[in-house]
Amino acid sequence: MRTGTLMIQGTTSDAGKSALVTGLCRVLARRGVRVAPFKPQNMALNSAVTADGGEIGRAQAAQARAAGLEPTTDMNPVLLKPTGDRDAQVVVNGRPVADLDARGYHEYKRIAREAVLAAYARLAQAYDVVLVEGAGSPAEVNLRAGDIANMGFAEAVDCPVVLVGDIDRGGVFAQFVGTLELLSDTERARLRGFVVNRFRGDRSLLDPGLDWLTKRTGRPVYGVLPYLEGLYLEAEDALACTPAHADTAEDKALRVIVPAVPRISNHTDFDPLRLHPRVDFRYLGPDDPIPPADLVILPGSKNTRADLEWLRARGWADALAQHLRYGGRVMGICGGFQMLGHAVHDLEGVEGGRGSTRGFGLLDVETTLAHDKQLRRATGTLAFADASVAGYEIHAGVTRGTGLAGAVVRLDDRFDGARSDDDRVLGTYLHGIFDEPAARDALLHWGGLADPGDVPDYADLREAGIDRLADACEAHLDLEALAGLPGADDGGLQPVTQAG
Repeated sequence: MRTGTLMIQGTTSDAGKSALVTGLCRVLARRGVRVAPFKPQNMALNSAVTADGGEIGRAQAAQARAAGLEPTTDMNPVLLKPTGDRDAQVVVNGRPVADLDARGYHEYKRIAREAVLAAYARLAQAYDVVLVEGAGSPAEVNLRAGDIANMGFAEAVDCPVVLVGDIDRGGVFAQFVGTLELLSDTERARLRGFVVNRFRGDRSLLDPGLDWLTKRTGRPVYGVLPYLEGLYLEAEDALACTPAHADTAEDKALRVIVPAVPRISNHTDFDPLRLHPRVDFRYLGPDDPIPPADLVILPGSKNTRADLEWLRARGWADALAQHLRYGGRVMGICGGFQMLGHAVHDLEGVEGGRGSTRGFGLLDVETTLAHDKQLRRATGTLAFADASVAGYEIHAGVTRGTGLAGAVVRLDDRFDGARSDDDRVLGTYLHGIFDEPAARDALLHWGGLADPGDVPDYADLREAGIDRLADACEAHLDLEALAGLPGADDGGLQPVTQAG
């Protein structure tokens, strides 16, 4: 089987692998190349639902969007979703298959490898180019045995590798040289060159270092991507704790706070609020005081009972009660919705130890967790406003109670969510509920924002970020040298032969 495949690996986590693959996907798509993204193994709690009801990392869904594609489970065949410091739910081909600790997963890798190579083969058969994103760093020598995320995959399919490093963190030359030193001879041979990411300042001052790097390693630097101030891309996993825009607090009309629980999931739910010019949005960490706010939103969680106990230990039960007494509103999404009920029961040990945990009792519902995970996209309208909604569900709970009579969303085939009798508390299973402008505005109006103002469409902001990144790739990368991207006869990468 012959295919154009290039793998982007990083010197560290968050070096820019996801961004570079996203930008290159858009560059190739603009040129009419059939390109698909691929990440063999991802560890993230920020996931997306594919059209066929599977679950993949959100970064691969964004990369698919950059390539003009509908995301599929083949683009991220193995997804690890941590439930604690030592354990994770293992999702293969879009569906959960096991909950394993690190040693258990290490032994499972042989099976996972088969799924990875099969998914890659299907993409390679269907597309001209496959752009592969590594995970973490290939220099993690303790994880080399059975590796399917970095060089182990590159060697299995015999593809070239480009290494990206983040110069904004400092030490990028040590990162490049140190990574190269820690690779095996065969791994080192397939690393073709480097990309420097997030450079600020005068490029001429960097050039001597780039010349030294090329002389020291015998490998070229394919380009230096600038630090793109204010660039918006959906985050793979890490919380975006810095403000999304530079408006002052005086410009804000609505104060929204979200507790950053330890196992927060799908935090991109809140990006439309972070990007909203009239919303003062804040994540609160474990040591942050709980400030006055108009709207408190409890986020999704990969371990609802543990995060519920974490919140209660930090005084959130009293804080929510006081917030409501002073006229505030409370909302919960997915796990946050479950927390707002009377109790969360885990009789099968779905997310940890068996047992029940008392909820905040703000909605007349309770939830029982079950192994069958609900994975589906959903469209409909808000039940209390003429506003269209589009989102997705990822949850393992079944919620029951009289509070469900006051639904939040009328979906195409059912109702979702619950509202309190006084209409001050609501919960929903729908991730992405703020994405549609009409739903966002209606929910913020419910939360206390009288006039939303003239706000850009969230989908347009996502597209603008991808286009800006692609423009930077066009301007600052040597695309011809980078595996012959625009120079091959078919307009794609030079073909390489898959091993085996």
